[in-house]
Parts: sequence; structure tokens; C-alpha cells
Amino acid sequence: MSEVIGHRGVASLAPENTLAGIRKAAELGLEWIELDVTLLGDGSAVMFHDPRLNRTTNGRGHLKKQTFDSVKSLDAGGWHSGQWQGERVPQLDETLRLIKDLGLGLNLELKPNRCDLHLLVDRVVTALERENFPSDKLLVSSFNHKALVLFRRRSEYRIGCLFETLPRSWRHKAKQVGAVSIHVNAKKLKEAGAKNVKSAGYELYCYTVNDTQLFSRLKGWGVDGIFSDCPQDLK
Repeated sequence: MSEVIGHRGVASLAPENTLAGIRKAAELGLEWIELDVTLLGDGSAVMFHDPRLNRTTNGRGHLKKQTFDSVKSLDAGGWHSGQWQGERVPQLDETLRLIKDLGLGLNLELKPNRCDLHLLVDRVVTALERENFPSDKLLVSSFNHKALVLFRRRSEYRIGCLFETLPRSWRHKAKQVGAVSIHVNAKKLKEAGAKNVKSAGYELYCYTVNDTQLFSRLKGWGVDGIFSDCPQDLK
């Protein structure tokens, strides 16, 4: 991946997990972005972070009670600013197609949101294969270790283990899924933990970093890159 990765697209400038955010990232010259994929109740794979519609759309309710027909007409941009009113919740297939066309790299985070893990992994693997998404432009991560185990059984795409804090079992979990990178909350990472990850031969990335002082400190610890809502300020 790159040193500065756009978090959920470019969350400070465009609504998160939308096609508009992806285009904004490309416009800024970013090389990599991070997005979330989850399932609706009908099994549709969409780009969405929360378990509920309320925060980032004009709809309400849990995703597991929705179908794509009920979600496709929702406004997923107006909450961010009037400029993005009418932006919609994108499906995984069209998202992968746009990212591929723009030549961006993607850290795809699997967000179970209480959906069927096997079905989520199946939808993701099928979409990646259908779009023939380039392996050097993709890294799959998740807080849900079982989702990563299931993904590894189905695919050879690179994996990153995602943690809030670095657990004692991080090495075991990383080895179990053949991970190439470790991702940790920047505010919870200690210098000793960073050194341990790097000395074990893994790439290390931190989320969510929006100020230059924290970015500089992490770089001093050997962190390879950061996820940022404001990559335009840190590039």
C-alpha cells in the first residue's frame, strides 16, 4: 500500500464509501483508499460501514432488514454536505469496476454487521474474480478474524489483520491467515508494539490519523502508512 491511504475514500471531502469519494481520491492523486463492504438482508454486497442506515443516509433501520431495491434510492451524500446530495449507496461490483478503471489500490474491509460471514466472503470473492481485480492493487482486512480465515480458504489475495489494540495473539492470528500487514488504532499503538510488528517482518498501518504531529511520530516508529480522513493535508 502507500504511506497515506484515504479512509473510506476521502471522508473529509466527500461522503464515505461512495463513488464520489473514490473519484475525489483519484482527483487528489491518492494511490490507495480504504472502503467497507457489508451485506444487506437480501444478500446484496454494498459499500457501507455502519450496521444501520441512519448516520450516512436519509433512511432508517438495520441493514439486515433491507433489500437493494429499498436502499438504492436513498440519499447517501446529503448528510455530508449539499454538494453531494443524491449520492447513493454503491454495490460492490460497480465499486470495484470504478477503482480498477481509475488505477487505484483498495484496502477492502469486511464488515460483518451481524450478517452471514460465509455469504459475505462468497459475495466478495465472487465479485473480485468476476472483475478480475488486480492482486497487486488489493488488500483485504477485517476486525473479524473468522471472516479472514474464511476469506483465506477461498482466495490468495493479500490479507491484513485489523485490531483496535495489538493483542498478545496477533502473531498467531496473522500467521493463521497468511497476513502481510497489521493494522492498529494509532491512538492505541505503543512504540514497543510497533517495533515488535516490524521486527517480525510485517507491514504496519495505523488508523485514523488526521494530524501531522501524530503522523510524524508514527513514521519515527517505523509505521509504513496511515489511513486518513484528510489525506490532502498529509500527503
